[in-house]
Amino acid sequence: MQKYKKSHKVAQRSGIFITNNHHKTSKTPQKETEVTNILHNSQKNINFACCISGLSTLKPLIMQLQMMNLDTIYKYIRCISLAFAGMYVITSCGEYQAIVKTGDNDYMYRSALKYYEAGDFNHASSLFEIVMPSFTGTSKYDTILVCYAKSLAEIGDYYSAANYFQNYVKTFPSSDSCEVCQFMAGYCYYMLSPKIQLDQSDSQSAIDELSTFINMYPYSSRVPLAEKMLKRMQDKLAYKDYINAKLYFDLGDYMGNNYNSAVITAQNCLKKYPDTRHREELSFLILRARFIQAERSVLQKQSQRYRETIDEYYSFVNEFPDSQFLKKANSILKDSEKGLADAEKLLPPSEDDMEYYKNFGTRELEKQKEAEQTIKELRNAS
Repeated sequence: MQKYKKSHKVAQRSGIFITNNHHKTSKTPQKETEVTNILHNSQKNINFACCISGLSTLKPLIMQLQMMNLDTIYKYIRCISLAFAGMYVITSCGEYQAIVKTGDNDYMYRSALKYYEAGDFNHASSLFEIVMPSFTGTSKYDTILVCYAKSLAEIGDYYSAANYFQNYVKTFPSSDSCEVCQFMAGYCYYMLSPKIQLDQSDSQSAIDELSTFINMYPYSSRVPLAEKMLKRMQDKLAYKDYINAKLYFDLGDYMGNNYNSAVITAQNCLKKYPDTRHREELSFLILRARFIQAERSVLQKQSQRYRETIDEYYSFVNEFPDSQFLKKANSILKDSEKGLADAEKLLPPSEDDMEYYKNFGTRELEKQKEAEQTIKELRNAS
């Protein structure tokens, strides 16, 4: 108890319980209380624990730790952990080199499996890569290929992993591991999907592989996760198409009719990804582009393009009756109807229209005569 009291006083002076005159209590009293209890209880059991474990040389170290504050103890723990990690790396590297130097393919194969099961995928992948050519065409090639692909995925080499997963599915189409490999191929491309500003070839590959997995294994337990990843990739590509369509829209009449390009790009996106969460934005972009295109068209094309804008408005409102763009859409409808009326007033009738109105009365008279003749025939037949 005297030693404990001395250590307690030293701890108080060192700042565990009272840091200085300005701070009468510790910032973490709960932790300090726990440390105090641990120190008090451990003092009674140091001799017993050291005797039981046979590590009597640790007794001075434990006594020294009792005199330190928490920060110092944590530093010691971190240093010890790093030291053990370094010793493990050195030992494992030496062991790996010894395995490779044997040149025994069977031994390297068994060692690769041990590394794989232990979670050391770096050494496992290296050994699998060495022995793979020697076991091609044997019964072990199946296991080597799938373990090698999984090891590559675990260490983040997704390009190579996706290639080997696809190779496995083609080489062993009836294997039980095909389901996992097909899923992992899509997962690897999903992980390779870059930022939206970059080329999205890997995103498209992820969509292809995940779609194949869902179609081939519709009852798999991995289907919900595959569908979630597939939806994210599709939304990503749809958003990229939306950005491209918006770019055409912002270019306007610069070096051509970019509004028509915006409409075509947005429509193609909706055809490819009908369930995208950006569907509302794409549909409203089409409506805006059609209206501005009609507004800036020559008089001869305004009537037709205003009608297309009005049709697009009703399609948009029917699909999104509570849209955030509803107020702007109603304004576009009002302006389109006014523009259509003005265009029809100013536009002179074409030759086809003149011919139509000229022969309108004659055609109506002929239709009336045909109807009367049909009625007479029905009466005679009855």
